[in-house]
Amino acid sequence: MQLTPRALCAAGRAAFRESFPVGGRDVARWFPGHMAKGLRKMQSSLKLVDCILEVHDARIPLSGRNPLFQETLGLKPHLLVLNKMDLADLKEQQKIMQHLEREGLKNVIFTNCVKDENIKQIIPKVTELVGSSCRYHRGESVEYCIMVIGVPNVGKSSLINALRRQHLRKGTSPGARRWRAQPRPLPPGSPSSGGSSRRPAVQAAGKATKVGGEPGITRAVMSRVQVCERPLMFLLDTPGVLAPRIQNVETGLKLALCGTVLDHLVGEETLADYLLYTLNRHQLLGYVQHYGLGQACDDITSVLKQVAVRLRKTQKVKVLTGTGETGPGLG
Repeated sequence: MQLTPRALCAAGRAAFRESFPVGGRDVARWFPGHMAKGLRKMQSSLKLVDCILEVHDARIPLSGRNPLFQETLGLKPHLLVLNKMDLADLKEQQKIMQHLEREGLKNVIFTNCVKDENIKQIIPKVTELVGSSCRYHRGESVEYCIMVIGVPNVGKSSLINALRRQHLRKGTSPGARRWRAQPRPLPPGSPSSGGSSRRPAVQAAGKATKVGGEPGITRAVMSRVQVCERPLMFLLDTPGVLAPRIQNVETGLKLALCGTVLDHLVGEETLADYLLYTLNRHQLLGYVQHYGLGQACDDITSVLKQVAVRLRKTQKVKVLTGTGETGPGLG
């Protein structure tokens, strides 16, 4: 007998946490420093740039962006690209756009670099923004230079490669690619909060920039990469730069769950617990049937044990009984 989502929710609602305990968690340790060196290099390159292309994760569109970008690079035309839309819940897309517009972000595009969704919208929009702005000493230049910025692991390099595929026909097609960062598999009904798998960075034939499933693949401001012929356009790939201070611990957890930092810096069990809390809070209980758990549960230790048994990821360990005998245990 399979329980309906409503029945599952009713069964577990009484035990669901109203808030996630964040006491004693050291968010500063997860995000060491504000990567000032990378930001200084970006600032020094601004005189060669016509437009700023900021890439962020569509799963957390309203949190986690680096406020220093707007403060230090805000003189240039700005386009916000919310990438990984295939992993995001876009039911509230209109509200997201309205919220961002109230914050002064009127130029926003949702993209999916895996399938090249909405990639063709970027070059025309950039051309429009540059055309309506003052280019100062670059007014006589026939080429456009765009700087790609963002926090780590949001798909900046993937976006550059996608633009080259669309406009220069360079690189493999999305369906034929053998190497790409895949998201962590989540059960049906899960919120789009998972990170990406930890595969090594690769630079396949035809790709201009390396991509990978973990933060820190791009470590320096790179040389210009051509992405379009008409108009002649070049992009600068840059390393991910985090804010000097994360707004709060929960924002840090969201960023970590999306793969902005390495899992072990936060703790795999902490991330799993926050994901479970988020699933239950939003009544997205597909994980219950997916893993065959009888009912929704808010205890991460219990859930992990049940999942481990179901997936046969257990190992035999010796348990000291205190009587001189040993017994089997679950490890």
